[in-house]
Amino acid sequence: MSLVTFECKDHVATITLNRPEARNAINGALRDDLNAAWNRFRDDEDAWVGILTANGEVFCAGGDLKDGQGSVGTFAGTFWEKPTINSFESGMELFKPTIAAVHGPCIGYGLTGVLFCDFVIASTEATFSFPEVSIGVPTIVGAIRLPQRVRWADAMELLLTGKPISAERAKEIGLVWKLVEPADLQAEAQAWARTLTEAAPLAQRATKEVAWRTQNMGWIESVRFGETMRKVAAATEDVAEGLLAWRERRKPKWRGR
Repeated sequence: MSLVTFECKDHVATITLNRPEARNAINGALRDDLNAAWNRFRDDEDAWVGILTANGEVFCAGGDLKDGQGSVGTFAGTFWEKPTINSFESGMELFKPTIAAVHGPCIGYGLTGVLFCDFVIASTEATFSFPEVSIGVPTIVGAIRLPQRVRWADAMELLLTGKPISAERAKEIGLVWKLVEPADLQAEAQAWARTLTEAAPLAQRATKEVAWRTQNMGWIESVRFGETMRKVAAATEDVAEGLLAWRERRKPKWRGR
């Protein structure tokens, strides 16, 4: 049985953590399957939008402390020796739109992965925490990313106490984008993914890459990079189709090329 499942339908890829008997804690085997799933999503030209979700009552219990390979995947070393460097949540360059559909506790590595998604849709029963400091371990990637998503004090609330916050609190601080009833979570995520597939996929990726890279650029460099990306996108078939569809007053038929 795969510890992470991958299903792609109508340009929406759903990546599901599938170790419910262990609360979806990330051990070495799950880490390898998860990395493979994100690589597949990145490379699959038919997959335009990705959803990260999980089976069972817990979204993710964080790293499996009984198996340090969960933090490093296929790289040698232990939990204490080498950080995660080969995964989506540690900074893989992926500019396709991504959605996290979160239910139940979302802990540690699970929350780090959620932070890398563009949209976080959560069940009212979800909770969020970085408990590492409560066992004497610093949070690293989460500490890098969380202050980029929420206000400083709200980030420190999670990072420095190790205590969980509710879905309502997560929505209040901007960690969660949309809050829904548990029974509606998957349908809401799929519906939003389908909305995203209505836009030109290559234009979306170029736009997201510009937004991502220019955060640490000066204004002139940002505009120059953006205009370069515009020229690259202008050479695609989708641009020609979009303009033709506009002239013919019909919906465009995107091909992702």
